[in-house]
Amino acid sequence: MKLDRRTFLASAAAFFGGSLSPRRATAAALHRFRHGSFDVTVLSDGHFKLPADIVAPDAMPAEWVDIEKRLGGSGGAIDARCNVPLIETGSELILVDLGGGGKFQPTEGLLEGAVLSSGHDPLAVTKVLLTHAHPDHLWGMLGADGKPRFPNAAYYIGAPEWDFWMAPDYATAMPEALHAFADGSQRDLGAIRERVVTIKDGDEVAPGVHAIATPGHTPGHFSYAVSGPETLVVTGDVVTNEIVSFEHPTWRFGNDTDKQAAIATRKRFVDQSAADRFRLLGYHFAYPGLGRVERAGNAFRFVADT
Repeated sequence: MKLDRRTFLASAAAFFGGSLSPRRATAAALHRFRHGSFDVTVLSDGHFKLPADIVAPDAMPAEWVDIEKRLGGSGGAIDARCNVPLIETGSELILVDLGGGGKFQPTEGLLEGAVLSSGHDPLAVTKVLLTHAHPDHLWGMLGADGKPRFPNAAYYIGAPEWDFWMAPDYATAMPEALHAFADGSQRDLGAIRERVVTIKDGDEVAPGVHAIATPGHTPGHFSYAVSGPETLVVTGDVVTNEIVSFEHPTWRFGNDTDKQAAIATRKRFVDQSAADRFRLLGYHFAYPGLGRVERAGNAFRFVADT
């Protein structure tokens, strides 16, 4: 079945507040690597379907056929992966984003089990760095009991992001299509309100880890730069897959809140990533989502680590 934007949003509403699905995909072998003074394990929360009119609404039909094939999709949609880095340094155990918790689409919700499989206790997580408050990055906040999965963590989020999703008048201030997203954001962020730290561009959120404002996809979207012999940048949704975001950085992405701001941010981000030889960890890229950006004519290409 071909998924369109309405079907996608309906699926979000259908799974909002739902219990964990009894069926879960088994976790793959974990990808671990050393980055300077950091030990990084790439966990997976699973995957979910994204339709063509969200992934690449500006693509011509023939272009979409090529994109879908290269991303391993079918039926007018791709499987968007959810790669969650677990970063260890000193006494810190840090997650970047929380996945969808099985509440968004039933093929995700693996994160808590992945943390356990990595040899760590969820109670030991000290910090959660949120790129933004969309369901597939935030709705893993609470377990089936309605309590935080990582209760001892401090939660870092961009100040504009907090203000946008926690606005008391969101029902009148936001488009109706975002109301289910906002309901979930208020539920999850409200549950850890006392443990929230709001951040701004350039803040050091942990020793050697800095916040980078990358707004547009959402008003307070942040990426995170991890220091080392080279800079590792955990991207969130400033770039949303390894094909479209680099080869067509000026194309719209259907779930960007401010599409023109998102395009401008993406162009700057991709250009700087290529110029400065950043190593990227893409949240929705093929697992484990690691690679670098190169110039390719008037555009760019993502070269996955081998």
